Amino acid sequence: MLSATLPSLSAAFLYPGDPGWDEARSAFNVLLDQHPAAIALPATARDVAAAVSYARAAGWRVAPQATAHNQGPLGDLSDTLLLNVRGLQEVHVDPGALRVRVGAGVKWERVVGRLNAYGLAALHGSSPDVGVAGYSLGGGIGWLSRKYGMQANAVTALEVVTADGTLVRADHEHHADLFWALRGGGGNFGVVTAIEFAVHPVEDLYAGALFFPYERSAEVLHAWTRMLPQLPEDLMTWVTLGHFPPIPDVPAFARGRSFAIVQGAFLGHEVDAWDLLRPLRELGPIRDTFAMVPPIVLADLAMDPLDPLPFHLTHHLVDALPVDALLENVGPDLSLMQFRHMGGALHRAEPGAGVRATLPGEICAMALGVVMDEHSDRAVRAMLSAFDTTLEPHRAGDYANFVEAPSDASRFFSPDDWARLRAIKHRYDPTDVVAGNHHIPPAS
Repeated sequence: MLSATLPSLSAAFLYPGDPGWDEARSAFNVLLDQHPAAIALPATARDVAAAVSYARAAGWRVAPQATAHNQGPLGDLSDTLLLNVRGLQEVHVDPGALRVRVGAGVKWERVVGRLNAYGLAALHGSSPDVGVAGYSLGGGIGWLSRKYGMQANAVTALEVVTADGTLVRADHEHHADLFWALRGGGGNFGVVTAIEFAVHPVEDLYAGALFFPYERSAEVLHAWTRMLPQLPEDLMTWVTLGHFPPIPDVPAFARGRSFAIVQGAFLGHEVDAWDLLRPLRELGPIRDTFAMVPPIVLADLAMDPLDPLPFHLTHHLVDALPVDALLENVGPDLSLMQFRHMGGALHRAEPGAGVRATLPGEICAMALGVVMDEHSDRAVRAMLSAFDTTLEPHRAGDYANFVEAPSDASRFFSPDDWARLRAIKHRYDPTDVVAGNHHIPPAS
């Protein structure tokens, strides 16, 4: 079938075999082989509305996609229109109001630099390559989360095309139930075309990383976990046990090497941070990059890969980290294990918050393995299984943005919130047209 364009609209439609089809259907995790019924490439919110109506008439569901992260939970797309919103690229910063408005296709990399110029910071995550909208709808935890909470609760308004093709604005005064559900409930309730959110004044902060030889992982993790109960909310720290590939994208000093890395961001002065980090510095890192820096540095602090790659991933929110058992049971076939300190504002439900107001657990433990062939696939799966088994006794819950496969989404919410989410889904999408990453079915 040839590419088609809806009359008087600029939203191109692609079908299997069309030029650009494979690029448009690709995901960040290249192990995913998405085969939708068709792909729409809208340029405006009006195009999105027309595409949703078109899909309903064709008997298809609609799955929004921007940067193609966390696509695995969507599962089979054979009866689905993949609605690629990467063309919605509006970015507007209002520094006086501490507000930002972006289109649904915008990545964090287009936002952080503009904010930095005004001495502002957003609650973005570890990678500038991730889309603002999808990250926000799923929760969003990053370097400032212990102080300010999740990005979902920084959202002040969303513009959404509902399943009947209507464009609505959802905020505290308009469609308040929809606004509540979208902030942490994912994209199940409509196709987001624009998002507005609050940001914070941050001229500079103390941030960087301490690098240790990988062989000292146990020492580093034990020292770090002992510190956690005393750390203030102004400080977010992560420990990453990682193997760096010998490629140009990796800083020269790290290529082909393995490290235990403590990364952190402190909303305060250097002299105070020195005391907080002293137990780790006393271990003798081989490289120390901590310094007073502008907030734009946080975009690349985690050194996440920017190019698509083949990987398997697992995670757990845990109340305690069994360091010795984990290092004994999980071998070197994983590309990284990462542990993020939670708590602080992540444990507090503020008035007016969305459905994902808090996250349980003291540590978010995540593991990822890059897969290059069948042998490495088996090895990575085995190590991820060992990671899961070791952490299972300490589990406190899940973070939906790190769940990379279809699952029962009710486990992310309390029974009352789950029932309310299903009722809202029924109100706005009774025939289940819109497919969010983690499926929330309409109430009967």
